[in-house]
Amino acid sequence: MPVVVMISNPAAPRLTDEIAEDLRARWDGAPLRRLAPGVAAEFVVPARPADLDQAAAALRAEGVDLALVPEGGRRKRLLLADMDSTMIGQECIDELADLAGVGPQVAAVTARAMNGELEFEGALRERVALLAGHPAGLVDRVLAERITYTPGGRELVATMRAAGARAVLVSGGFTAFTAAVTAHLGFDAHHANRLDVDGERMAGTVAEPILGRQAKLDALHRISAEMGIETGAVVAVGDGANDLAMLGAAGLGVALHAKPVVAAQAQVRIDHGDLTALLYLQGFARSEFVTG
Repeated sequence: MPVVVMISNPAAPRLTDEIAEDLRARWDGAPLRRLAPGVAAEFVVPARPADLDQAAAALRAEGVDLALVPEGGRRKRLLLADMDSTMIGQECIDELADLAGVGPQVAAVTARAMNGELEFEGALRERVALLAGHPAGLVDRVLAERITYTPGGRELVATMRAAGARAVLVSGGFTAFTAAVTAHLGFDAHHANRLDVDGERMAGTVAEPILGRQAKLDALHRISAEMGIETGAVVAVGDGANDLAMLGAAGLGVALHAKPVVAAQAQVRIDHGDLTALLYLQGFARSEFVTG
């Protein structure tokens, strides 16, 4: 049977018992299970509610995310995560471009690519070309001065790994950044693009083949096969159009604070919760979280 999961932002809890119990009663749900007071709760329902989408939209306006997930196989064995605007709060190439003095030009292309208006690989080549000749040391400056981590990332990775899962960062960004994010958050591995450097300057090119939408999907299938698991045992999270194929193929695909085109197509949409939402969706209670 399906499970209804309600999640709000842990930094600004909005899930009252009244909201949760009213919905449970309306849908003839099983007794409420509180995953975290004021933040997350769930209940089993006999079937998919006919007014699920309308209820989700109404709750979203109140600061509560609503998802319907299968009761079986909830706890996944592989986490695949996008990096930019997902595990961290920035688009690294936009931050590089800003320090290089070409921020507006690059940011405009990034926005269109993430909305699915441009083919990712070509858009990346176009943006990287604008960085040609600028100091390679700008990467270290971005890491030191501009990167912030999305709340809940450490708990997500540490809790899943403690439960026996593998966690892999799969990014259309650059290995210079994914290596640092992987070390900070405790991922098992990372895959990304390599920014070419000529001496102490950025060359304005990226190593081919570019890791984009198809490569993320391929990574999901390859890593699943290496682990001997079905794709249904994968949870994937991202925010941009180049994540859609990966999100669609995973057993649980989560659009986290995503671009509209992604939020509209993903299996699960999280607008208010942080990265711990992925744990609640898998049935973890707050008391089970590992902080890393």
